[in-house]
Amino acid sequence: MKGFKEFVLRGNLVELAVAFVMAAAFVTVVTALVDVLMDLVGKVAGNADFSGYQPGGVSVGAFLTALIAFLVLAAVVYFLIVLPYTKARERMSPGSDEAAPVTEDVALLTEIRDLLAEQRSSSA
Repeated sequence: MKGFKEFVLRGNLVELAVAFVMAAAFVTVVTALVDVLMDLVGKVAGNADFSGYQPGGVSVGAFLTALIAFLVLAAVVYFLIVLPYTKARERMSPGSDEAAPVTEDVALLTEIRDLLAEQRSSSA
């Protein structure tokens, strides 16, 4: 019973559960926005559902509808989520992507490691 209690109360499990619930709720928002944008595509193209489109008797309409919906979804996720998040992260922690300068002791340890590796490979 103690192991189960530790498993359930583990921080990663709770964080994962919260992320899953938030993602499920977020899917509804993104799907609704994609539906709005697909309706706008329908206004421009005359119809947002191409399921009945069959040039030369080949049913490509469902594929076209799914492809357009995917591209709209990808654009929504990129321009409304990824891009603003990336810019905010850069503003919040500038320079965090840069490598930390190598200190003298780390450089010395790296040199020792490389020499030992070279000795092992030459003696083998």
